[in-house]
Amino acid sequence: MTRTTTTDRVFASLRESIVTGEFPAGSLHSIYRLADLLGVSRTPVREAVLRLADIGLVTIERNRGVRIRGVTVADVKAVFELRLMIEVPATAHAAAHADEQLVSAIEAELEHMRRYALADDEQQFTAHDRQLHHAIGAALGNARLQAEVATLRDSIQARGATTIRRSRSMVELAAEHAPIVEAIGTHDPVAAAVHMEQHLVHTATLLMEQVSAVSGDVVDPDWSRGLREHLYLPGRSAGARHPGQ
Repeated sequence: MTRTTTTDRVFASLRESIVTGEFPAGSLHSIYRLADLLGVSRTPVREAVLRLADIGLVTIERNRGVRIRGVTVADVKAVFELRLMIEVPATAHAAAHADEQLVSAIEAELEHMRRYALADDEQQFTAHDRQLHHAIGAALGNARLQAEVATLRDSIQARGATTIRRSRSMVELAAEHAPIVEAIGTHDPVAAAVHMEQHLVHTATLLMEQVSAVSGDVVDPDWSRGLREHLYLPGRSAGARHPGQ
């Protein structure tokens, strides 16, 4: 069993205050004030603040305190543009080349997601969501690709930005993965890529709208169009439209 330290609790509390807008972007806070607010000593607050700085949620200003940076619409857009460029063709490849063992593994991850969604277990649900995406990447046999996708996911999730319980339920999110898994199982690269593209664009848009509600940033509803028109999909030339676009 993983031991939760005071620093862990302070980190989680501060992160939640940032992503919900309780501590708005641009606001300045002293270590002393944060320690008093949370009822802890300054040491775990300092350690938690360093972790928050590492993931880009705050900047530390010498002799002034901690400046809240937050998650911006631009942060989410940048991460999901990269995920689209990596995961859409990787999903097409998985549909074309995954053997039955890998297909079974991908289908099993979806079933785990469904089970934990019904059990309302967000931690296990999220773990199997990650494993499903990891298994899709495994068809290419490229560990670097899988690591990059994991890093991109972490860069958003570590900041506490999630759609679960905010924009959609776990049941809805599992259902969104179902057509991707089905297309891989039937070895349909076009459908698999299209459904992965739609899933990533939908997730990014929901996250950007959540962030915008706190930060006031403007979300372009067509943010992905320029990139999507040039993403590789089997049988589609650059600039061509496809189902769902």
